[in-house]
Amino acid sequence: LFDGVYPFYPQQRKVAVFNVSIIIVIVVFLTFAWSFLLIIPGIRGRARLYWTVRVLLSLVVGVVIVAVQFTGDWETGWVKANTSYKSFSCALVNVDIGLHVGLAGVNVTLTGNPVNQFNETITYNEHFAWSFNADYDHSYSKGLERGLPSPILYVAEKFSTQSPCSMHRQYRISGHYASATLWVAFCTWLISNMLFSMPVLVYGGYMLLVTGAFMIFSLLSFSTVRNSLMCPIQFGTAILRAGYGGSFWLTLAIGLLCFVAGITVVTLHYFNLNLLKTFFDLREDKAEEYQEMTEVYVNPHFVNKGL
Repeated sequence: LFDGVYPFYPQQRKVAVFNVSIIIVIVVFLTFAWSFLLIIPGIRGRARLYWTVRVLLSLVVGVVIVAVQFTGDWETGWVKANTSYKSFSCALVNVDIGLHVGLAGVNVTLTGNPVNQFNETITYNEHFAWSFNADYDHSYSKGLERGLPSPILYVAEKFSTQSPCSMHRQYRISGHYASATLWVAFCTWLISNMLFSMPVLVYGGYMLLVTGAFMIFSLLSFSTVRNSLMCPIQFGTAILRAGYGGSFWLTLAIGLLCFVAGITVVTLHYFNLNLLKTFFDLREDKAEEYQEMTEVYVNPHFVNKGL
């Protein structure tokens, strides 16, 4: 015991509140949005509204593609249970146990009902990474050394490489390919923005369709974990069941938005090109290029001479 406190923490651990990587991504895209809002008053007429809609929608797509790489709620689950809190102890605590699966790891949360029980504050949020540059088993071993509560270690053990459940390999591989396809979607999103800035709008629409396709591919990759049997995570009679979380559904929504936007651009290109050029503020340039002379002045002196 450390001053009579178990498990061996000099100070009570505090739950994590913010993900620094997500904050950085959001701040970067908010900076782009703010910079655009500063120059939007310089655009005249109805084109100001068109520019605002295009830029803000594009930034929303970009920030979602990058931010979901670092979120931990692709799959979530909660259960309320009466379970043992410490090893080698018969004392039971009433807690909420949460499982939050991301592309690069898993978070296990433990919150007491009430938070203070047995002279201890029960509120934990532990992250165990399984990305290719991380050692999940080492993180789990460090948790054992620190004396994490038994429910957290029980859930984390289900995802270890030594577990007969094989959940570690399933989630690690599916998360890796889902992340890779999302980065490809981010690249195609950049290409679509470059094409939309040039008078080749239909190709920008095609790249939006490709962006949506790769986002759907990432969802299909992550969903492959459902094809194999999952070990039950059970606390007495209560079973922790996980379902698709907010990041999964948000990615699906943005992927469908890319499909709708891409189909709209391609359709307008073939059926109403003038409306498409007006929305992308290209109609005036095209009109000037092919502008016809309304009045012609002819010098009769040169006409009479056959010139």
